[in-house]
Formats: sequence, C-alpha cells, structure tokens
Amino acid sequence: MRVALLSYRSKPHCGGQGVYVRHLSRELVALGHEVEVFSGQPYPELDPGVTLTPVPSLDLYREPDPFRTPRLGELRDLVDVREVATMWTGGFGEPRTFSERIKRVLGRRLDDFDVVHDNQVLGYGILDLAASGVPVVTSIHHPITFDRRIDVAAAPTLRKKLSLKRWYGFLRMQGRVARQATLVLTPSESSKRDIVTDFGVDPERVRVILLGVDEVFVPPTEPRVPGRIVAMASADAPLKGIGTLLEAFAKLRTERDVELVLVSKPQPGGTTEKIVERLGIGDSVRFVHGVSDAELVRIMGSAELACVPSLYEGFSLPTAELMACATPLVVSRAGAIPEVVGPDGLCADLVTPGDVGELELAIAALLDDPERRERMGRAGRERALTEFSWSAVARATAAAYEDVIAVTTAHAGGARPEQEGTHRADR
Repeated sequence: MRVALLSYRSKPHCGGQGVYVRHLSRELVALGHEVEVFSGQPYPELDPGVTLTPVPSLDLYREPDPFRTPRLGELRDLVDVREVATMWTGGFGEPRTFSERIKRVLGRRLDDFDVVHDNQVLGYGILDLAASGVPVVTSIHHPITFDRRIDVAAAPTLRKKLSLKRWYGFLRMQGRVARQATLVLTPSESSKRDIVTDFGVDPERVRVILLGVDEVFVPPTEPRVPGRIVAMASADAPLKGIGTLLEAFAKLRTERDVELVLVSKPQPGGTTEKIVERLGIGDSVRFVHGVSDAELVRIMGSAELACVPSLYEGFSLPTAELMACATPLVVSRAGAIPEVVGPDGLCADLVTPGDVGELELAIAALLDDPERRERMGRAGRERALTEFSWSAVARATAAAYEDVIAVTTAHAGGARPEQEGTHRADR
C-alpha cells in the first residue's frame, strides 16, 4: 500500500507524535509498504526508506522564541494569517491550519496514495480529504480534553483559567472531526473509553493497537548509580505530575543521598523551575533534553529506579521503554499506565496520582529493597519484549488500512450518511 502519514508536529526525541511517526513508518516500510510522511515543524527524524515531505508552517512555538510574531514577509497566504490571528487571541491554531495546508498539498496528489493516516491532526481539512473519496484512518493517542481539565484545575487565577480555555478551543473542532472518522486507532483501552466519553465517538469505530518499544532500549551494561531516580516529561505541564515528584523527592532528600535526573526541558521561569527553587533542591535535580536515543537509553539504565508520576497518560511510551531497560518503576495509577505495567504488580509499584506522601513512601521502600528492584526490572523487561513490538503495531495498522479501504470502496459513489453536509455547518 501507498501510505500518506500526517503529523502537524513531530519532535524527534520527546513527545509521542514524533516517536510514533518514526517507528510506525519504518516498520510499515519493512513490511513492503510505501510511506510518505507529511509533517509540520519540528520535523521528525525518519529511517531510510521513508520519505519526508515538509509542510512549512510559521512555527510560532519554536525555541528559543515561542509565541513569536512573524515578520510581514513571512505571511504567505490567508492560512498563515489565520494562524497568527489565532495565536494573538490566545488560541492554538496549528491543528486546523496544518489540516488546511495538507488539504491543499494532498488534494493535488490523491491518486498517489491508497490511504491517508491522520496522526491526531483532527482538523477540518482532514474531513475535506475524506469527502473527496480517499480512505482515511485516524490515530488519537488520547483526547486532549484531559490536558485541558488538569491545566485549568491547576491554574492559579480565574484569568489564567479563562486563558487556558481559549487555548484549548481547538478541541471543539477535534471532537467534531473524531465523530466523523471512519476508524480511530488508539493505544489503550483507557484511551478508547475516554475517546468514546469525551469526543462522543461510536465505540465500534475505535480500535486498540498497543504501541511498541524500539530495540535500542536494553538493560545497562554498567552498574546503576546509587540513589539516582529518573523521570521523563515530554512537556512541562501539570499533566505530567512533575510537581508531585519534586515534592516527594525533597522529602526523600532530607534523609537520603539521592539525585533526580529529569529528561525534560522546563519552561524558563515556569512552574517546574519555581518548584525546584522553592524547595531548595536545585543542587540535586538535573535536567536533560535533546539527547540521542543512545544517550537516553544510558540515562534510563543508570537509575536505581524510575518514576512516572503523570496524572493521566493515553499509553506512556516512557514507561514501556524504562521497562525494556529493566529499570524498576514507581508509577501513577492513572490513565493507561496500569495497562502498560500489567495487572499483577510485578513490573511496577502503583501509587495514587498526585499523592506526595504515597509516592515518597513507595520510592523509599523500593530504594531499600535491591532484591525486589532486581526482580521488578527482570519482569518489566520480559513484559516489554512480549507485549510491545513496533513490527506488531505496523501489522495491525496495515490491517486497519485494508479495512478502511474496503469500507471507503463500498461507499464509493456517495457520501457516507454521517459525513454528508455535516462538517461544513460545524465551522
């Protein structure tokens, strides 16, 4: 099959979008399919055999100048104007504007592809592509409604709460697009339930396909660093629960020789930096970001234990990757994390999300029990090898493509009743 894989942003080394695009595209090519990735900035790193077609945006949130105002000469068309205007009024326009750009780019090349795979763009332009007759598969890793609820709840002022609600205004569009999708792929039963509940998607149209762990994630060959704790956070946001971990770590540090390595890039002057400063733990907390896969594996394998304190996850690739590195885990009982670590407690200790005291006690108990850490690491490694394979993800995804192609072909010659005349009125 000829596959167009769409992603409005694809960070190479952190964030699920870029990781998903890279590994899925590689394994689809290994199965004999042709894959062309269409992505906005930041662009993904892709493996040999996968084609990248950049879809330039204004890249308004790039480092080191996020929320920048572009020069007048950078504005190429009305889509660019819409993106800037949305940012100026406090909204996030990338999903919609990317979908409009990709509709224009792909609209000239629909005969080049057998199927289009929307990686959580969920913009109105995707509906226009589907209406043109091309088969479309949609991935929703988790509904961003959870991010909105957690961010709004954590906002310190009413003004900030209202600002966040404006920022998440794109969710109304995403819900409308999701409800009209032919088939939605999601990585966990937890995410499936949430997509059905929050977006109102027919459960019969949602299919669970687990994610994979790349083969580079292996147990360490060198001794683990005594007292080292590792945590991952692709975003400096309340959703990731880093504040809870920092509070627990500060308590542990009063009685133990411990250090915390956070694979994250905190926002300058943001919440995480302020918590570190308030707790006086800056000399024991180290931030790492922008590292290669090899360095990430080394960091994961260097810790006596790792912590995933998220308040919600649609899957949590870092959890599975840490398991593959045989690193013992303390994780939140939140979202899909219990599904990833398994029901028996052999691969991780689970704690109540947001509970500082419970997290502190769980980490302390595991630090004091090297034999259990060893058993937990072995069990996690075995589960990761058994359950999480990117080649299996690609096979299941290719089967989903075939199903959607069959459905679209069966409806050729007329719009599906649930699509006809709907999204135009929603705009």
